[in-house]
Amino acid sequence: MNGDLVVELAQNGPIPLAVELRCAPGQVLALVGPSGSGKSTVLRSIAGLYRPGRGRVSCAGQTWLATDRNLSLPPQVRRVGMVFQSYALMPHLNALDNIRLGLSGPAHRQRARELLARVHLEGLEDRRPGELSGGQQQRVALARALARDPQVLLLDEPFSAVDQVTRRKLRLELAALTRTLQIPILLVTHDLDEAAMLGDRLCVIHAGHTLQSGLPQQVLRHPETATVARLMDVGNLFEGQVLEHREGPNITRLAWAGRILEARLDRRFAPGERVNWLIPGDSVLLHQRRRPSRGERENPVYGRVVELLTLGGLTTVLIRLQDPARLTLTLELPPHVARRNYLKIGEEVAVSLVAEAIHLMPWQPHHRS
Repeated sequence: MNGDLVVELAQNGPIPLAVELRCAPGQVLALVGPSGSGKSTVLRSIAGLYRPGRGRVSCAGQTWLATDRNLSLPPQVRRVGMVFQSYALMPHLNALDNIRLGLSGPAHRQRARELLARVHLEGLEDRRPGELSGGQQQRVALARALARDPQVLLLDEPFSAVDQVTRRKLRLELAALTRTLQIPILLVTHDLDEAAMLGDRLCVIHAGHTLQSGLPQQVLRHPETATVARLMDVGNLFEGQVLEHREGPNITRLAWAGRILEARLDRRFAPGERVNWLIPGDSVLLHQRRRPSRGERENPVYGRVVELLTLGGLTTVLIRLQDPARLTLTLELPPHVARRNYLKIGEEVAVSLVAEAIHLMPWQPHHRS
């Protein structure tokens, strides 16, 4: 599409890069990955603050970088709005003048006031950064980024310097604001909940390589590799071996920790092949002692509760399974369900692993850090 941001970056060093991504107007693409994976380098390459060895960057039909043609537009020519992790506000200027830095023309003062109002900072025009809270400084930085009427908005860990309460409020404000911006928006974050909440799409980056892009729930529930699953901190990631495929019931039978599981049919893997597999915590079903159901026949496993953690509207239950490997399974429940079933540490429980939710991946060894 004509308004898309298209990025292709490659080099062997000093920062390895093999990145391909596309972001459409009005879309938020969240870049996630560990520290040092190259996320900020991608943003700097788009903004013209870093030139990769090879690559191409185009936005809204205009080419900003094409190393094969020795083309690299300077930062001031690229219409990029960028919010840095540190905000990079001028400490000697007030909020209004910080925003005016990105403006020109006779009406720039009025335009700056409009942008302040857009980020809910009316009445704070004369305050300097040192007189503003972290959340207010973040809003000023965002207004300054929008002052350039950018063709793309880049957000580099925009909430990392504020407390958790302010972060939640700013997330909601940013979500509302981005819905009004018909430009591509790239968000770099370490916070996976933040990425899933704000991102229309996720792009997982590791060691300068894009490993997977897609809808947040697709990446979280169906990672293409165990490496992606680990980078996304997906629980219930195990190893197993394919036993056979059965066409009639559309199942693949899987050997795991001395058990045989049934998963949805997946013919990508041959019988005898080693695989990684996962199941989301919300697809592990607790057996109710008082009201048994037919679903309890589906991949039942047994263990003992070793931890109960309630945060917000979710209780996470860790279950140590009855097997020699002492594997741990994670179960996610609404708090009232945990209370209704009288769950407590040390309690013996039974759960079912929903076959349809079991996701198979090519086997990869786990290199522990």
